Formats: sequence, structure tokens, C-alpha cells
Amino acid sequence: MLDAVSSETGGKVADYIPELALADPGDLGIAVTSVLGRTYFAGDATAEFTIQSVSKPFVYALVLSDRGLDEVARHVGFEPSGEPFNAISLEEGTGRPANPMINAGAIVTSSLVDGSSSQARFERIRSALSAFAGRDLALDDRVYASELQTGDRNRALAYLARAGGSLPGSVEDAVDGYFRQCSLRVNAVDLSVMAATLANGGVNPVTKEAVIDEAVARITMSVMATCGMYDDSGEWMVRVGLPAKSGVGGGIVAVQSGEAGLGVYSPPLDARGNSVRGVAAIRRLSEVFRMHLFDHHDEPPSPIASSSRTGGGVDVRVRGELDFIAAEQLLHHVRDLAEPVASTGREPIHLYLDGVTTVRPAAVRLLLAFATELAGEGVDLTMVDPNGVLVVDDSPTTP
Repeated sequence: MLDAVSSETGGKVADYIPELALADPGDLGIAVTSVLGRTYFAGDATAEFTIQSVSKPFVYALVLSDRGLDEVARHVGFEPSGEPFNAISLEEGTGRPANPMINAGAIVTSSLVDGSSSQARFERIRSALSAFAGRDLALDDRVYASELQTGDRNRALAYLARAGGSLPGSVEDAVDGYFRQCSLRVNAVDLSVMAATLANGGVNPVTKEAVIDEAVARITMSVMATCGMYDDSGEWMVRVGLPAKSGVGGGIVAVQSGEAGLGVYSPPLDARGNSVRGVAAIRRLSEVFRMHLFDHHDEPPSPIASSSRTGGGVDVRVRGELDFIAAEQLLHHVRDLAEPVASTGREPIHLYLDGVTTVRPAAVRLLLAFATELAGEGVDLTMVDPNGVLVVDDSPTTP
């Protein structure tokens, strides 16, 4: 993979923040972490750089956890701006930034983190991003100082958001916290673990720590999918098809929900502020390994571990995750077993669910309704559920 993209030329290392201009344009690192907690990497995957805008979705997740979606949505929207990352982009009538992935939205989002001061809010941000990465992340003081000296456009965006009513607190506090979060040091391996935490429903697959709720992870990935690559987000979803976020430090993070997180690092950027070789690397990974969100997989895996007749009837053992399509496969299998057999009549059916790891609400409802239907037909269906997976959860899935 490195060889395939290392020949990509073009792009320019960011220099509007002077310290970023010191990055080695030849650096190229790729890392992938699975939701099982295993990491694979190549090249300069442990070379450190500042996280910059790749921090945005993770801070957004923290704020969603602090305040809930409805409160956060009063201050920042969800819509793609179709504009550059540092564009002046406030909604008419609300004064909200279009989304939390552009600078105006990210500054507002950072200001919403719970804390009594800018320093306290930053410490919570640093702690949260460290939990996503599975290790303590440190501030790059030189990049932070450079951001302070050259951040007038971001201050202007903050003043506009303040005037529009979406930014609480002072402008200087807001931009200070934002500059600090962008100056945290990471590497491509860190980014892959952070992405894998989103892919794993908010649980860090390496440390096993629950960092955020599954609902928060889902919302965060949704906004990344539509807004994470700035004015390249539409083409990115067509060609790559993964929720992602780029940063002017040369990093990109991408998520294959339920499977893996990807992190890449290569400093030269295209005109939109995205890493040239990073984009090429993730696009190639998506194509080779069929990672696109809307890829069609030929046949869903069967949830049936075994099915056998014994003297007492039919035993069906179920495994893995039961979502809608898995439940449908299971129900049709049981339906076939429940048909009258000339020699034995309607045999009792025992459904063993001890091998099930996760059950989605739609699957629970399907199974319970199906059991009632079979009982009405005189079929003896027993569901052995030692782990209590057949529970209908009607609680809201939005924080």
C-alpha cells in the first residue's frame, strides 16, 4: 500500500501556521486498528504531528455527551457547508455555524465543553482525546504558540459566531481552547485507535474503556460522513465511502463502522486542505478491501451455528450478532423446521441463544412475534436465553 501511494506527487505542506511548515514532506504512515483491538501499520505510522482539525469529531462527541444533541444543535448545525474549512459560514436566521467540522463550528463546539475556565475545558478535551487514543496525548507548546500568533481569522470567525448568538462565553477563551486542542500531538496509530473507538460503538477496542455512548458515536460518524472532508465531502463519499476527518497537519482519520479505524499521515496538502497521499491511501484501502459504506456483500453471514435433530426434537444453536437480516435468516430456517413432517409430525424446536453476542431491537421484536405466531399454530418453540438478550429496549437512541 505504501508503495502504491508513495509515488503520488503534488500538494504543499501547510505554512500559514509557521510551525507546521517544518514537517517533513516525505513522511508517510498508515495504520489500521480493528474493533478486536489489533493494530497493523506501515511506514512513518509512529511519527508524531499535531492533530489539528482531526480533533473536531472527537470534541463534538465529548460535547454531545455533556449536553445532548438538542442543546448542541442550538449552537451548531449538521449541514455540509460546501465551503473551505475556514470559511465564514453562519446560517441565516440562527447565527449557527453550518456544522462542527468547519473552523467556525469547531470553535463553538469547543466552547460548549463543560468546565469553569478555558484551561479546565482544555484538560477535559485532552483527557477525552487521550481516552479515544488509549494513551496520554501531550500539547505541542511551539505549535500552540504559533497558532496564537497567526489565528486572527479564527478569532474573526469566533467574533461573528458571538455576534450571531451561537458562541457562549468570551472569544479569547473559545479560541484559546480551540488552538490548544489542535496542538495535541498524535501519530497515525493513535488516529486509527481513535477511529476504531467510534467504529466499536464508543468503546476503545485496545483499552476496553467505554469512552462515549453508542448513540453519540453514531451521530459523530454521521456528521463526519457528510461534512468531514470540507468542500470535498461529496466526492469523498462517492469514491471512498467512509466517515472521515482531515487536518492540515497531514492526518486523516476514517471509520469503517463495526469493523475498523484507519489513520494516515502525510503532510503535503491539496487545495482543500486534505493530505494528498492520505486521500490516495484511504481510497485505495477502501477499494481493495471493499470498505465503502454502501458496498454490497454477496451473502450475509449465517447466524445458525448448528441445527440437529435429537430424540427430543430439533436443536438450533444461534451465534454472533442478530440484526434484522440475521433474524430473518433464522426465522425462515425455523419456519422450514416447523412444517409438518410425515413421520414425526410437528417436532418441538429448541432455540439456543447462548452464543449470541448482540441483538438489535428489530431482531428482538421479530423473534418474539414469530414465537407467538408459531404457538398459535401449535408449534412448541422454546427459546433458551441464559444471557437475557431478548429484551425490548424502547429507550431513546439519541442523547
